[in-house]
Amino acid sequence: MKFFDELLQHLVKEALQEDIGSGDHSTLSCIPADKKGKAVLKIKQDGILAGMAVAEKIFHYQQPSAVVTAYKKDGDEMRNGEVAFEVEASAHTILTCERLVLNCMQRMSGIATLTHAYTEKLKGYTTRLLDTRKTTPNFRLLEKEAVRIGGGTNHRFGLYDMIMLKDNHIDYCGGIAAAISSAWEYVQKKQPGLKIEVETRSLADVEMVCSMGRDKVFRVMLDNFSPENITKALQLINGAFETEASGGINLENIAAYAATGVDFISVGGLIHQAQSLDLSLKAVIL
Repeated sequence: MKFFDELLQHLVKEALQEDIGSGDHSTLSCIPADKKGKAVLKIKQDGILAGMAVAEKIFHYQQPSAVVTAYKKDGDEMRNGEVAFEVEASAHTILTCERLVLNCMQRMSGIATLTHAYTEKLKGYTTRLLDTRKTTPNFRLLEKEAVRIGGGTNHRFGLYDMIMLKDNHIDYCGGIAAAISSAWEYVQKKQPGLKIEVETRSLADVEMVCSMGRDKVFRVMLDNFSPENITKALQLINGAFETEASGGINLENIAAYAATGVDFISVGGLIHQAQSLDLSLKAVIL
């Protein structure tokens, strides 16, 4: 949690600086500095709400004494016409933070809503839903948080927290066996305990990974396999590794993949195909 808070603090600082620049001249030009303000976050589209904690962080970063009163929480279902929160602060704080709050919450709520739709399809199965690194540069923190709020599970956050040997790594290295051996030796020397996942593109690839041993690999990605070939791959693996299905999986076919018993399904579209939801921050005249 400390890691998240530190990254969020940095994100808010940089995002506000990007927006404010030399000053919020629209506000500075017509609103007295001592003007107090109140505003409400209005929901204008059904979905899953996300970004409440982020909005509070933004207001408090700009004005520690700002008071945010929440009427809903992250992960709640939201309906058009409802109010998510109200904020009392200086009018300058509200106006300066408005767009950043809305940009974050609209984007996060869209991702959480799409993730929730996927997780609904997985009810009754043991398979868990993963996100990917297909994210917006410098906004990954909140996109992955939105996936978590929507009921998904976060995969690796970056290149540093696990080894994933994908097709290009394998091809550059000269094959699966060479890539696994090199990665395993690297881990022993450089960072013991770092986990290794390997992408496979065929049942022959799966057989090769199985021959390398469970001491070297912890998860096998089955990339662009049909549900039928996922089943065959799981029979070959026989519980020796965690398994992840990836590639071409969507709301229409995800249940068929889950029915195979695969441990995880990763869907990049949770983030890059999500549409922002409609929210607005409206002033309340005191």
